[in-house]
Amino acid sequence: MPILDRQGRLFGKLSLLDIGAVLVMLFVVVGIFLSPGNTGRINGQDKAQAVEADVIVRGLNVLNPDSLMQQFSQGSKLSFVIRNQPAGQVDIKSVRQLDRNLAVPQADGTVKAMKDPRPDSYSVDMIITVTGSGQKTKEGLVLGNTKMKIGTPVEIDQLNYNFNGTVIDIRYLTK
Repeated sequence: MPILDRQGRLFGKLSLLDIGAVLVMLFVVVGIFLSPGNTGRINGQDKAQAVEADVIVRGLNVLNPDSLMQQFSQGSKLSFVIRNQPAGQVDIKSVRQLDRNLAVPQADGTVKAMKDPRPDSYSVDMIITVTGSGQKTKEGLVLGNTKMKIGTPVEIDQLNYNFNGTVIDIRYLTK
């Protein structure tokens, strides 16, 4: 019995094309699971370091603003979502409610910013300062494998609330 017959089969049973296909699949599987990689890190990342970010929230509609502000106690945690990608938990350092102002035209033609006199305003503006651990890269801060820069829209999610804000400042606390 010949080793290779007319139809290209080994010992009349195994096709050389089938053997080649199995070897290619085996190399792909070995390459995926055993080859060294960057293990999910973005190239150029430094070690994780403490960072602090200010997030501004404008026009958040809420029935009882004082009750909402009490939920943001110092040291509690928030779920942070950056560009629809979960970035993990961050700690609340501080929350500051901003005054609501109106542009009021004056008799001389100028415009003056004055405090909103309406007693039942169901809208809140605030700045939330959060702290967390991120990596400083050439392109900026990476928090939870997602780049975060000033102007980045973020989503703050917790049991009783879910709202959006914008990053207005980033500070690196250690080097």
